[in-house]
Amino acid sequence: MEIKVLSSLATREAYLELVPQYERASGHKVATTWAGTADIMKRIGAGEIHDLIISSSKSLGDLIAQGKVAAGPTTLAKCGIGLAVRAGARRPDVGSAEAFKRAMLAAKTIGYSTGPSGVYLGGLFERMGISDAVKAKIRQVPSGMTVGPIIASGEAEIGFQQVSELAHVEGIDYIGALPADLQSITVFQAGLHTAAPQPAAATTLAAFLVTPAAGAVMRKHGLETA
Repeated sequence: MEIKVLSSLATREAYLELVPQYERASGHKVATTWAGTADIMKRIGAGEIHDLIISSSKSLGDLIAQGKVAAGPTTLAKCGIGLAVRAGARRPDVGSAEAFKRAMLAAKTIGYSTGPSGVYLGGLFERMGISDAVKAKIRQVPSGMTVGPIIASGEAEIGFQQVSELAHVEGIDYIGALPADLQSITVFQAGLHTAAPQPAAATTLAAFLVTPAAGAVMRKHGLETA
């Protein structure tokens, strides 16, 4: 039996460690398609059918409202936004809101995604009154791509994404999470497609991803669990 999963990228490193364990234990196969949040919404909205969809709680909430995902999704983990610079580069002071603002104004280029972290950063810059000043510096990666590579290449002097999507990337120095007063936490969930061909098996996969052992793997990869 094959379970088809459509997943955003934030949980990928932990998921890739966990799924082979699930396959061995269950005897099921898991076929995973990776996509950015915006693409997930487009694909499911256009009628694609997968057994399980892993994305932010907001996007799954929208899909539940559309009748595409069953109510009561499984909460897998949550994650804040982190920032990084190219390996060996000077690390800016971002320890306070004012320091963060100065660092953004001083940066030559700033990278972020089209996902929840990028949407939040765009709004944060507006609230801080620096949106116009940094607009030309923004390097936004397309949906389904991560920011780490453009930090490593130097295309972005400083970059932001979910902690779990930055902490493992080679060629960058992970600075840390945003200060608490600037932070935004995204909850990631697994939701069953209302037309899932393998709903029972998909439900067992979602349950496996929230076992205590799975939680330890999630935390190892920069995600927070209950």
